[in-house]
Amino acid sequence: MPAKQLIFLGPPGSGKGTQAGRLAERFGMVQLSSGDALRRERRESSEIGRKAAQYMDAGTLVPDEVITGVMLAAIDKLPAGTGFILDGFPRTAPQAEALETGLRQRGLELDAVIDFKLDDGEIVRRIVERRVCQGCQATYNVSFLPPKVDGKCDKCGGELIQRPDDREEVVVTRLETYRAQTAPLIEYYSRQGLLSTVDSSAGADAVQAEVTRLIKSAGRN
Repeated sequence: MPAKQLIFLGPPGSGKGTQAGRLAERFGMVQLSSGDALRRERRESSEIGRKAAQYMDAGTLVPDEVITGVMLAAIDKLPAGTGFILDGFPRTAPQAEALETGLRQRGLELDAVIDFKLDDGEIVRRIVERRVCQGCQATYNVSFLPPKVDGKCDKCGGELIQRPDDREEVVVTRLETYRAQTAPLIEYYSRQGLLSTVDSSAGADAVQAEVTRLIKSAGRN
């Protein structure tokens, strides 16, 4: 299968990150998340990383042009011909437009944008029930992925906690922000004929099978 350039969209808790990791490994692609890319550029003290750090340290949003520069820098680091999945980026229509321009300058184009759909009530339930190991950061869910021993990590025995941003009132606010930001983004990619949707309420294996089908049929064959 030729290398693919993909975007996975979806609200927090929709499973897009899990699927990006699974499918990147299966198809020999690279999962590029905006959070990881920001931290790497900052750690390496690159020019774009230093710019991003100024906003991160001040607790303000990183501007569109800076986060786009960070993601394009991550793409530039990939070996030639490597496919990638952008996870958590772009978040707004201006970021999407800047990404398109940057990819075109590199002789690249998107093959597909996959939007993971899930009812808000189910998203809130999933995130509120999430528990994270303080030691190794392994993730569990008290309903469908519980640890063998309550409150203890299976891998390292560390204490499992609920992160502050996984509280219900915070999750509801995050979802409202996500919906407001991404509505224009969904329309943008729909107009370009790149958008497909996946019902992520199905089991992880069923979702993976559907996304695999979409990836194989996307873009250049």
